[in-house]
Amino acid sequence: MQGKFLGITVRRWVEYTAAILIGNAIYYFSLAPHLPQALRHREFLLDWGSAVDFVVCLAVYGLIRLGSNL
Repeated sequence: MQGKFLGITVRRWVEYTAAILIGNAIYYFSLAPHLPQALRHREFLLDWGSAVDFVVCLAVYGLIRLGSNL
């Protein structure tokens, strides 16, 4: 039986963490310097940059899940 933390398997937690770290790295190092100022994230604010960062992390998570199903 797999270990669980807060009702979620450890493998799923690793997938979440990897998606967040990789997604943030892609956003901050690849996308943010080339985005218009309105789409750049500013610290401690909920703005359009946060939404773009979320979408990038979500796409990375989708790719991780897709890859794990192959």
